[in-house]
Amino acid sequence: MTKTCQPLFRLENESLGYGDHQVLQPFDLTVNQGEKIALIGQSGSGKSTLLRHLRSLSPDIIAWCPQDPGLVPMLSTFHNTYAGSLGQYSLFYNLLNLVFPQKKAIADVRDILMLLGLSEYLSKPVSQLSGGQMQRVGLARAMASGQSLFLGDEPVSAVDEYQAKELMRLISEKHDTCIVALHDIELALAFATRIIGLKDGQIMIDQSAETISSEQITALYSADNED
Repeated sequence: MTKTCQPLFRLENESLGYGDHQVLQPFDLTVNQGEKIALIGQSGSGKSTLLRHLRSLSPDIIAWCPQDPGLVPMLSTFHNTYAGSLGQYSLFYNLLNLVFPQKKAIADVRDILMLLGLSEYLSKPVSQLSGGQMQRVGLARAMASGQSLFLGDEPVSAVDEYQAKELMRLISEKHDTCIVALHDIELALAFATRIIGLKDGQIMIDQSAETISSEQITALYSADNED
């Protein structure tokens, strides 16, 4: 018996923008459970807008990793990571961990930080971390949510090439479905099963990563139709 994929998002004739400014012209898009999708395209092509819109549709089931992690500088790596799991616990338990972190919460957060090479910074304020380390804390917070659907906006842009590959491998392994905006085309092709390319407010590419051509990618980033 053939296994059918469950649609997580189905957008029809959708357009996105801010006020009178249209970022994405009317488009159709279906995202199925289990897909690994990379969004590619020039800056300003609408990748972030699309990700934020998808998040707004189902915020309670998404592990969200924005481009700016929005960490609380004076709080520790533990507290910033634990923040991703707030929805799983009661207000009382969350307040207790803010003031007096519990052993289980510390152990759970440490397990995530170990995967990301950050366990030694568990108690350190994130204001004392490097940019790449802060980005990994943002990723740790998303993973702490325990959700199987990951949305990431350039989640590995502040780390080196080797770390980026390892982090994308980890993201893919820990989340059943992933939709990630990436500026590194080679990384996108290595990570994704499906590529969605945006240009001039339109979806210009939507196909398997295995079938996309170098000519298509070149056309996506060419300057002939830039605003």
